[in-house]
Amino acid sequence: MYAKPVGIDSEKYRVVDLRSDTLTVPTPEMRQAMFTAEVGDDVYGEDPTVNELERKAAEIFGKEAGLFVPSGTMANLLAIMVHCNKRGSEAITGHMNHTFLYEQGGAAQLAGVSLNLIQNKPDGTFCLNEVRRKIRGFDCHEPKTQLVLIENTHNICGGKVLPLKWIEELSGICKENGLKLHMDGARVFNAATYLKVPVSTVVKDVDSVCFCLSKNLSCPIGSILLGTKEFIKDAHRLRKALGGGMRQVGIVAAAGLVAFEKVVPRLNQDHEHAMKIAKAIFDLKSPNFTVDIATVQTNIFMIELKNDKIKSDQVTERFKTVTEQEIKDGIVDENGKGIVVKSGSRDWSFVRLVLYLQIDDVLTDLAIKKILYVFKEFDRKFA
Repeated sequence: MYAKPVGIDSEKYRVVDLRSDTLTVPTPEMRQAMFTAEVGDDVYGEDPTVNELERKAAEIFGKEAGLFVPSGTMANLLAIMVHCNKRGSEAITGHMNHTFLYEQGGAAQLAGVSLNLIQNKPDGTFCLNEVRRKIRGFDCHEPKTQLVLIENTHNICGGKVLPLKWIEELSGICKENGLKLHMDGARVFNAATYLKVPVSTVVKDVDSVCFCLSKNLSCPIGSILLGTKEFIKDAHRLRKALGGGMRQVGIVAAAGLVAFEKVVPRLNQDHEHAMKIAKAIFDLKSPNFTVDIATVQTNIFMIELKNDKIKSDQVTERFKTVTEQEIKDGIVDENGKGIVVKSGSRDWSFVRLVLYLQIDDVLTDLAIKKILYVFKEFDRKFA
């Protein structure tokens, strides 16, 4: 079951949309579960399906309690607000972390919390000695550091998985200095899949964690925030203030229970599809495009642009264009339709591709066919 592409005639073209795993749509099993879900008022804590989803998530993650929220952005903001419960507090995070880049400065805008940045390394980690140096609040001129934020897997670092030893060492520094540690685990199940460990092992050293249901897990809406019972009690209260208190939301929460059973066990297929595309690009040996094949770990990877005359938006636009010549050259699907590939780019020196449940073997191979054709075209142009 696929969502209908917007802005491109899907009757004329075969669309392979690799912009993000937010494009997933509910599976037929999810839709059936949603249709038959028992519901109640979740603000009162009376939606049995939500309660079961929160209980199950807490059990899987090895945490005391969970809270269903509309989005990962809200989950991260709630964690910041609970852990940094005095305005003027500070949280340390990586300069490429989602909370800093893509959540509209909500920590400062809504929580009164400033973010103190550390340079992310290519693997998504940052220097632990610098964490120690960044901790502040020892005199009246400074904000008081209360929290460290990490992201796992790390989106803009190309779906990288944080090493367990690094998380453990960072947790130790936090404990030594009275800080809390929160993990933005939007795709943390991908991390667990890559490491071949239970997700509870990945999050054992953090005080709180959230994960997204509506990305790689193919649910329509929602994230889960997890931590101690006291932490979740405070987050539940603040959720109401942020407008996140929903009523008969078991209708969508039901999809999450299906995801645990049916989607999580097959996430490795997304990793395999990502690696297949990445390897095809690597093997092309293009002078203009490459992939660091040794670091492709999960369902996200970056295509590096080696020629500064080629811009990422040029590449993404060409992926979406079907020419008469490429049709003549056989760059078509099994029904003779031209192939459109959608990919992610901003002002980046790379193009991002993200694999997910609905991108099957056939679509993966079509994406490779189109991408390699386009790269060879660029290579001829810039030879």
